Amino acid sequence: MRQSTTTTGGHLMSTQRRLGRRLTQLYAGLALYGASSALLVRSGLGLEPWNVLHQGIAERTGMSIGVVLTIVGAMVLLAWIPLRQRPGLGTVSNVLVIGMAMDATLALVPDAHGLAVRGALTVGGIVLNGAATGLYIAARFGPGPRDGLMTGLHRLTGVSVRLVRTGIELTVVATGFALGGTVGVGTLLYAVSIGPLAQLFLRVSAIPSASGGSAVVATGQPRGAILRA
Repeated sequence: MRQSTTTTGGHLMSTQRRLGRRLTQLYAGLALYGASSALLVRSGLGLEPWNVLHQGIAERTGMSIGVVLTIVGAMVLLAWIPLRQRPGLGTVSNVLVIGMAMDATLALVPDAHGLAVRGALTVGGIVLNGAATGLYIAARFGPGPRDGLMTGLHRLTGVSVRLVRTGIELTVVATGFALGGTVGVGTLLYAVSIGPLAQLFLRVSAIPSASGGSAVVATGQPRGAILRA
């Protein structure tokens, strides 16, 4: 009986530690994602697809890009209803945390001057974005609202995730650019590097399963697991 109680207590402590790590990774990943996006804004060399749209709307409305990101995220989340997608803690936290972290970082980091500094901010922002994505996804608290839109449309239409994602991102980039968002070499570099970076950091950030075995992560490039702020 004593051994059984000890085993149960040890399992409970292990579960609590694992939950604590997952929550830490979730919110650290979201905060770092917002910070990485802010670095790309300050570089002026091009943004991630969705942030091109967010910046374009911010330019037109006078709102901060972080506030726009939050509003757009909430609107995308409403689109989950007809798609019958179920949000998780990570989904709701995505809407609330990333925009705040982005605006806070923008308030601290000044505009970059000089190509070398701007290039460093671009590379640093993309790598940090990949690390943030790995932390967030590995926490397993649900997809971001934009990823849920992608996978929901995939299930509804039967079109491949790759084509749905490409169509959505081309649409938001074109719309954002027309509104004044920044498209440049950073946008292209992000597009070609974020998949491999996210895959690498997913492996680094993987959390062992409850059974004590190794956590399972995707072996190929993550299709629906890339956060789109």
